[in-house]
Amino acid sequence: MDTISGRKSLIRAALGHEPLDLLIENVRVINVYTGTIEPGALGIKAERIVTTNASGLETCQTVDGAGRFAVPGFIDSHIHIDSTLLTPANLAELVVPMGTTTLLADPMEISNVAGIKGLEALVKLTKGVPFHIFLEVPSRVPTAPGLETTGGELGLEEVQHILTWPNAISLGELDPSKVLSLSDEHLAKVQTAYQLGKIANGHAAGLEGKELTAYACGGLLDDHECVDYPGAVARLRQGMAVLVREGSTERNLDMILRGAFGSKMDTRHLMFCTDDKHPNDIVNEGHINYMVRKAIALGYSPMEAIQMASLNAAIHFRVENMLGSLTPGRWADVLLIDDLSRMQPSDVFVQGQWVAHQGKLVATLPHSAYPKWLMDTVHIIRGMRADDFDFHTKGKKVRVRVINIIPDQIISRADEAILQVVNDTVVSDLTSDVLKLAVVERYGKNGNIGLAYVRGFGLQRGALASSVSHDHHNIVIVGTNNLDMALCVNTIEATHGGLVVAAEGKVLGVLPLPIGGLMSDLPTNEVTSILKEITAFAWSLGCKLPAPFMTLSFISLPTVPELGLTDRGLVDVCKHSLIETIIESLL
Repeated sequence: MDTISGRKSLIRAALGHEPLDLLIENVRVINVYTGTIEPGALGIKAERIVTTNASGLETCQTVDGAGRFAVPGFIDSHIHIDSTLLTPANLAELVVPMGTTTLLADPMEISNVAGIKGLEALVKLTKGVPFHIFLEVPSRVPTAPGLETTGGELGLEEVQHILTWPNAISLGELDPSKVLSLSDEHLAKVQTAYQLGKIANGHAAGLEGKELTAYACGGLLDDHECVDYPGAVARLRQGMAVLVREGSTERNLDMILRGAFGSKMDTRHLMFCTDDKHPNDIVNEGHINYMVRKAIALGYSPMEAIQMASLNAAIHFRVENMLGSLTPGRWADVLLIDDLSRMQPSDVFVQGQWVAHQGKLVATLPHSAYPKWLMDTVHIIRGMRADDFDFHTKGKKVRVRVINIIPDQIISRADEAILQVVNDTVVSDLTSDVLKLAVVERYGKNGNIGLAYVRGFGLQRGALASSVSHDHHNIVIVGTNNLDMALCVNTIEATHGGLVVAAEGKVLGVLPLPIGGLMSDLPTNEVTSILKEITAFAWSLGCKLPAPFMTLSFISLPTVPELGLTDRGLVDVCKHSLIETIIESLL
């Protein structure tokens, strides 16, 4: 339709000089611009809304809305598709029936694994899926140069080139270390985005005061790393929109929106995102519709909640001419909903095509062809033997740094512990929940193994491992003993990526993720079933976390305060430098 002739066709249809393609009559239209609910009939032509008052116009097809609410399709304003463990097509099977019709996706995960070649492969997998996908172009691949080993990189020229792609909507999340260090390369990426009429997304975890102000001066227009209401207010005061996040482990919505509602905050610059949410959590809770429901439960009107899920994001990302409302000229992404408090669509239309009915996808999914090279990205040099995880030192005891997990958040706290040394090897302390954590380089480049300690998993036996570990995606393992940790690594190499639970020398469960070591090629129902099973196995070993594998995937992130572990060692995120795990030996 994006031609003069297509535009003329819309105009003629609106004037009644040309038949509509589809008429959805007898609906109550949610007008997110006026904040009103209006009785009407949606006229659709060439994939676009022509009018909300189409009664009497000639049409090729009519659908009876049966008095239901017509709601604009929901927008996830920041998501990593690969972190759902699903291919784009299989993800569509879950989220489209829930009303998510647009994903603004940052493909930094596959880019860290395989560079621009991997990114292009993922984009090809999105062809023909029954929802819109726009790219938040990865701005930092690698995320922490010199502090981690990655499989791929995206240089300045590559990022500038990708920003010119038609489906590139913004420069993806850029962390403070690149901005506050006055990096010419990264500021040039921001500049390119604005020259192309696009925006730059932020990643301001833990930032406040003059550093937050300086960061905003760098051209970053939003942040999805807010964990509470004061942080949200601080960003809004700097002119930064807040992408309110509710993922598997990043549970930020309640604290932000509860405070915002209490203060009667203007919601125009609040929008919703999932960032990283596992498929079983999507099945059990919902997707963006879950966030809309939660906002309503906190006291917001359905209109305000819907605006945060649609129009706000469209305006912020400068695509309100295409998305975010049921108004003339916009794509006909329509949700027909019986009850606004439940926010579960009975029917979903994307660009005027019927794609979901009663919670099930009715659109035909494209066949996904995976390049063979993308199914072979795990190559281990070290980490397959138990003694690879020995932490050698002298003395009888040592004081060590510990990564302390904060429940329902991806941020951590720097802590300390005193551990015993036996035969010159540091011993974990299960009674105090201080477990060994390791990151194994998996690209066959150097065989690095980073070792540290973590508190919060609660394991009493066995080990957990994942080849999804932000943002470098090496293998991350937490365990009570070296043998099970090594078994996990061997299993992940055999499956070319995956999530593993092992105990007493046996693999209890594994979810293979052979596509870049990030995504499964199994059907959606099998992925959710296996993920549920291995999570239950983790709980049976004593783990107390609701989403242990998602927590594990973030524990190695070198850009979220306060500590992270990579294959090169323990990272002080605030100082952006490697530090020693052992603070001192105690004789």
